[in-house]
This record gives sequence, C-alpha cells and structure tokens, in this order.
Amino acid sequence: MIRLRAALFNAAFVTWTLVIGILALPVLAGPRSLNAWFGRFWSGVALWLLGTIVGLRHEVRGIEHLPPGAAIVALKHQSAWDTLFLPHLLRDPAIVLKEELLRIPVFGWYLGRTGVIAIDRSSGAAAMRSIISGAQAAAALGRPIAIFPEGTRTEVGAKRPYHPGVAALYTKLDLPLVPVALNSGLFWPRTGYLNEKKPGCIIVEILPPIPPGLNRRRVVEELQERIETATGRLVAEAENVL
Repeated sequence: MIRLRAALFNAAFVTWTLVIGILALPVLAGPRSLNAWFGRFWSGVALWLLGTIVGLRHEVRGIEHLPPGAAIVALKHQSAWDTLFLPHLLRDPAIVLKEELLRIPVFGWYLGRTGVIAIDRSSGAAAMRSIISGAQAAAALGRPIAIFPEGTRTEVGAKRPYHPGVAALYTKLDLPLVPVALNSGLFWPRTGYLNEKKPGCIIVEILPPIPPGLNRRRVVEELQERIETATGRLVAEAENVL
C-alpha cells in the first residue's frame, strides 16, 4: 500500500507540475514577486497532494525564533521534501542551490525567476563570490537567505562536514544565523524516490538564532552542534512512533 500511494503521488505530482507549468508560462514574464507567489502556490498544492495521497504531513516548531526580514537560515537537508517546503517556511527565500537545477525543463524555468542564488560548484572561489553577492542583494530586500550547509542531501544518521559558504555569509552579512533541524529523511528518503514515501508527520524545528560576532570556526562548530543534536532528537522521536 505504501508503494502504491507513493506511485500515485509521483504521477499526480509530475502531472500537476507539467500542466500548471505550461498553463502558467505567462507568469515567467512577470516580476520576481509574482514568480515567488506562483512557486508557493505550486508547492502548496504538491504538499496537499502528499498529505492526501500518502498521508505525509508536517509540523513546524519554534517559529518564534525566525527573525522578521533578512537572516541566514541554515537547514539540515535529508530529503527533496525540504526544498518543496522552503517557500512555505520562509515565504520569499533566496535559496542557495546548484546551478544545474535551473536546467530542468519547466521546473528550472520558474525556479530561476524566483531570485535564487545559483552557483557553479566547480568554479571554486568564483562560486563563493557569487554566493556572497547574491546574498547581499537578497538581504537588501529583506529576504531570508536559505542554505543547506552540508551542500547535499544526507542519509538519516549520517554526517557530512559543513561547507565554508555558511561561515562566509555569516561573517560578510552580519545577520543572525538561524539553525533548522528536521527529520524528513525518515519519511521521504534521499534515495528511493519512487517507492519510499511513508505516511506520518515530518517535524521541522527552528532553533534560536546565533547572533552575529563569532569567528568563522566557532560559528560552524556551534551551528553543526545545534543542528545535529536537534536532528538526532527529532529522528528518535519519530522512530518511536513509526
């Protein structure tokens, strides 16, 4: 039954994305704010389909820790679900992501019009400069900057080193750094896209911000400790009811 529901959701998700993406092509000619609204609408329907077909819903804790306006939001990344949910968590985020996502037909067209910070990870120092300049422009508009400090999706229980990009943003922008933990990988794993979506409740926990002023090494250590500790707790909580 789980695999059948996952297959039905996949079919509905792809159909929804293609149909609305083609029908709404004129939106691409509109302002960035319109494309950002459209992204929230598209992902909102996708999340509704996920809840209705698979029975997978979510809960957000600690929303009071999210500052108004510009901030750096560093999230644990376990699942494709994380990026689907981001527009609803942060409303108008400038997401730091890999450039190749913009080449995906239909999806990538709209993604590029929402004001993401796309980077070529093979370009070394140029990629870091691109992240910083894009984040500065977003912060000037009062938009939150969303970054996955591990750089890619990570299996539940696995740990990767946190990339220096998050520390560079922290030191250059002088903004609060907000850690976010979650347990999405238990329900929508990094692999097994077609078969492994499970019913349940994904928990997203926004942790107290790290204020500006720490040195680069200290802030990465503090960020990693907070995110990994909270993520481990959320995973254990969900495993107790699965």
